[in-house]
Amino acid sequence: MHYRHDALYASRRSPIFARNVVSTSQPLASQAGLSMLAKGGNAVDAAIAAAAVLAVVEPTGNGLGSDAFAILWDGKELHGLNASGRSPAAWTPDRFAGHDTMPLRGWESVTVPGAVSAWRDLSARFGKLPFEALIEPAIGYAANGFLVSPIIAELWARGGELLHKQPGFAEHFMPGGHTPVAGTLFRSDDLACSLRLIAETKGEAFYRGELAARIASFAREHGGAMTEDDLASHENDWCGTIKQRFGEVDLHEIPPNGQGIAALMALGILKHLGIERFEPDSVEALHLQIEAMKLAFRDMWAFVADREHMRVVEATHLLNQDYLGERAKLVDPARAQDFKAGAPKHGGTVYLSAGDESGMMVSFIQSNYSGFGSGVVVPGTGISLQNRGHGFSLAKGHPNEVAGGKRPFHTIIPGFLMKDGQPLMSFGVMGGPIQAQGHVQMVLRTQLWGQDPQTAIDAPRWRAMENLEVAIEAAAGDAVLSALEAKGHKVVRDTGDAVAFGFGGAQIVHRIDGGYVAGSDPRKDGQAVGY
Repeated sequence: MHYRHDALYASRRSPIFARNVVSTSQPLASQAGLSMLAKGGNAVDAAIAAAAVLAVVEPTGNGLGSDAFAILWDGKELHGLNASGRSPAAWTPDRFAGHDTMPLRGWESVTVPGAVSAWRDLSARFGKLPFEALIEPAIGYAANGFLVSPIIAELWARGGELLHKQPGFAEHFMPGGHTPVAGTLFRSDDLACSLRLIAETKGEAFYRGELAARIASFAREHGGAMTEDDLASHENDWCGTIKQRFGEVDLHEIPPNGQGIAALMALGILKHLGIERFEPDSVEALHLQIEAMKLAFRDMWAFVADREHMRVVEATHLLNQDYLGERAKLVDPARAQDFKAGAPKHGGTVYLSAGDESGMMVSFIQSNYSGFGSGVVVPGTGISLQNRGHGFSLAKGHPNEVAGGKRPFHTIIPGFLMKDGQPLMSFGVMGGPIQAQGHVQMVLRTQLWGQDPQTAIDAPRWRAMENLEVAIEAAAGDAVLSALEAKGHKVVRDTGDAVAFGFGGAQIVHRIDGGYVAGSDPRKDGQAVGY
């Protein structure tokens, strides 16, 4: 297809055209990935190197204690990797009795981290360069330091206010008693040492060696349930993908336990609503997208969990075309509604993308979940741990009810578009509940309305929230926002807070004849690079 490259929206960036590209949320990570391609590596090598650097230079969203997912095209077929960890074996519903929701911070929110195992497995199966070489840039930034970027500095300060009392946090992230300001050199010998151990042992030290022992020991010290056995039993799943056709393209997502299925459901509903009749920034197009997303979310919260525990309502039921057609009939083009979950079976947070000149493309995401995650940092290691356990439900009998050895519901999702059996677009929109919604918006803007990746990223975004509430960036315009309010939407206008990330951070790599066009989100410090 031919993209429009009009500068429709305010942006500091232009799309990048090249035969080899990397797009991440932090320039140092993008450049680390590109350096692997220059050394003869492939897109997987670039993605791993960038991910490892992000664990150092963007600690506000990810770290060595994160989870990860990936979708990649190896030149012949598409693969999906679920590297999210499971809960400690000792977790039971009784352990959390008296709580209304799962804990958000501290050891009782920590599940087994999967990011390091994702790097290891991707490298072993698809990489070209030695694993140790991929971790070298990250080791360098940890040992020698990096200059903290502006948006990260502000998020770091906010994290410090919230988490300074969590075990190990201040010791690692607040040297001298305060968080670093933009332009400050931050270094960590502890983190560099952990990265060296990971590089030398191909991740084994993290799950069955010295680092695993330190993690488990610190958990015992603070009453956490994580044990050496929990870490040693961690395994990733080559899970494939699930998909939804829209027009001439297929959107692929990782199967549950993630929220990618909600993006597929929303697109499936939109197929029945004639959205192609409207312009991208019109109130009609926005209204239909918001309503479709709300319908998808109602079912997602009711039914989605670890795939092994979705025994009554499965992904196939939620993606059934007849069911999605019935859900679409509930949408009123004239007014907003507060939908309920349907009956699909009667009776029953950093993102990066890379592409190389051989055609390999990688869509990769890793995240702590909520900012710095649990706030727990294992002393002497620089390992900050995610808080994915907060994603479990405490509702008795819910498929996502907390239990031992189980994966929680996940918000982080990589996206991938295929067309005529060939790779088209590797993309993601990091940022909690915006992610599935962002995937829908990126697909529509690039494929239906022909916007190039940077334009699609720059465009104002919306985010459906509770009940009839929807947050929309102010760039959508007062007339559109007022028209949505006239339809019954409770519009929450963007506050202009650049570091709130309520509208996410997108990266896109799109295949074109002879190479790629890539974009990076101006809402973050990131960069798309290529050669």
